[in-house]
Amino acid sequence: MIAASAFLGATPAYAEEPTPETEPPVVELVLDVSGSMKAADIDGQTRMTVAKRAFNEVVDALPETTQLGIRVLGATYGGDSKRLGCRDTQQIVAVGPVNRVAAKNAIATLKPTGFTPIGLALRSAAKDLEGAGSARRIVLITDGEDTCTPPDPCDVARELAAQGTDLVVDTLGLAPDEKTRKQLVCISQATGGTYAAANSEEELTDRIKQLVDRAALPPPVTPAVVQGAKDCATAPLLAAGVYTDRELIGEHRFYRVSVDAGRELRASVSIALDRPLNRDYGVLVKAATVDGRELVRGLDAGSGRADVISAGLRWSGDEEPALAATSDICLVVSNSFASTTAAGAPGMPVELSIDLVPASQAPDAPGLGRGWLLLFVLAIAGLIAGVLAGWLTRWWVATWREN
Repeated sequence: MIAASAFLGATPAYAEEPTPETEPPVVELVLDVSGSMKAADIDGQTRMTVAKRAFNEVVDALPETTQLGIRVLGATYGGDSKRLGCRDTQQIVAVGPVNRVAAKNAIATLKPTGFTPIGLALRSAAKDLEGAGSARRIVLITDGEDTCTPPDPCDVARELAAQGTDLVVDTLGLAPDEKTRKQLVCISQATGGTYAAANSEEELTDRIKQLVDRAALPPPVTPAVVQGAKDCATAPLLAAGVYTDRELIGEHRFYRVSVDAGRELRASVSIALDRPLNRDYGVLVKAATVDGRELVRGLDAGSGRADVISAGLRWSGDEEPALAATSDICLVVSNSFASTTAAGAPGMPVELSIDLVPASQAPDAPGLGRGWLLLFVLAIAGLIAGVLAGWLTRWWVATWREN
């Protein structure tokens, strides 16, 4: 619909103006209660014992305005049936005003039991938080990787991010091994969250408190959701603002911007690397005319050491007076990614920032860069250089003969 209305000359899409966040923080703590939490390798105590004490301290420190929920996984089924064990997740405290007594009592009854269905627990936690607020946070605490794939927890995190809701998943690894660390990093990156490891009770308590405190901060400006087109003719017309989209690997996405005379277009694009990629990749954003003639481009490349890759450009209509009557400029976003796994939907998260400002005027100069004046200056400079070179050569020859 956006693309069709733009093509017909309708009002461009606008990013919403940010409004102050007045809602209380909404957090759901998701705790792994699987059998591996029996391991006694944190300060000489079991992981479950350490996790319980850390939870109690966190509950005591929560602001009164916090909306809190608690969900567990692997807490009730201790049998060998994977079919049953991989459905084992329950919400033990419903999302609502923090009730310290109820939360502590629910935590006290937990015993390490079963499997580790992280993907299912994340989906269920997202449903727990539906309608709970505009900015929501899940804090996942686990000591191991998912043992119930599918669904793969990384894929679940990408699905949640692709829904366009303000849902962030932070992950905490209890004495994690390398496979667990990679999975938790993948989950957090896909939703804009953070990952941290905890190898002691003090570290675990501090990390959880930091994550809960972060949920109380006002969220960043929410980009407007837009869908780029396959060509410029049907591309959505955008005003200045911040937009979010999804781009498949190897895809080109087209957008349009109207640049009036005397204005300068400044655009940047950032793509989150939310899945494993082959090394050596790049992102390109370019401005072009409606008929496809390139005006300017910006690009950046990476080799696997970044979570986000960005590129930008600037272009003024004053640079090409012939385009004054055709002020619509196409922005094309492309990538040169190659995934190490399946490269299907959803696409990579794209954030597009557009600004239209008064055109930057070049500083006053004597105009030595063009025309007959440039030829004259070059001729004089050549003459002087030739005379100096000849004089120095004669002086050197004369000196050499005398010696």
